[in-house]
Amino acid sequence: MALSLAISPCPNDTFVFHALVHGLVPDAPPVEVTFADVDVTNTAAEQGAYDLVKVSYAALPWLLDDYHLLPCGGALGRGCGPLVLTRGDWAGHGGDPADLTGATVAVPGDRTTAYLLFRLWSAEHPPARIEVVPFHEIMPGVAAGRYDAGLVIHEARFTYHRHGLTALVDLGEWWEADTGLPIPLGAILARKGVVDPEAAAGWIRDSVRRAWADPAASREYVLAHAQEMEPDVVDQHIGLYVNEFTAELGDDGRAAIEALLGRAAAAGLTPSVAGALG
Repeated sequence: MALSLAISPCPNDTFVFHALVHGLVPDAPPVEVTFADVDVTNTAAEQGAYDLVKVSYAALPWLLDDYHLLPCGGALGRGCGPLVLTRGDWAGHGGDPADLTGATVAVPGDRTTAYLLFRLWSAEHPPARIEVVPFHEIMPGVAAGRYDAGLVIHEARFTYHRHGLTALVDLGEWWEADTGLPIPLGAILARKGVVDPEAAAGWIRDSVRRAWADPAASREYVLAHAQEMEPDVVDQHIGLYVNEFTAELGDDGRAAIEALLGRAAAAGLTPSVAGALG
């Protein structure tokens, strides 16, 4: 019986899972893939909709009763954090650009890691209003003045200047400077009672290694789902988000997850996951 897999259409996910989805991993079961933005998969996972699913690390506190966190396949790293973007004429409250008091900010989802980091960063000067907006509408919306600022992820790091926008803060740099740890963005989960987590981790590691060994094999598949991203942006995207943590979280990866969710729980933003990460 085929396993259901939900990932984003972003190049890092299609690159990582190409071999698994296409039956190139020995002994792995057939996989039926669904593509969806992470805000959609966060909600779907809470309903137990998929056997294997990519979610935000920020959503883990609501999912660990039903899913195992896998030690591979996700997105962690350095120099790859979410950005808070504004127009060039943004002055901020009282002339402080980092003071978002009174501002309307567009975010890609209320349980995304990006938004959790934003809430931790802006705790002393929170914006007046948050609007959850489809990712592709955020930068045009900020540029047009519909929002004072926008929280963006992934390929926006390489393209925001095309919209005439300015990076107010790189939340990855802020996080790394404060903790010395990589930033945990997206996790891969396996549904309890349906998928053996050790077996699933083996399939995914094999898929990652095959992607690295022969990048050309997945090229057509990656570009077909890359949502109009140019090939050079696709390459930058994969190079940044598919890294050593994709093959194995390791001690630094686990410490980063525990730090993020520990701080979030201490601030009353999420339930505690103490002792639940395995």
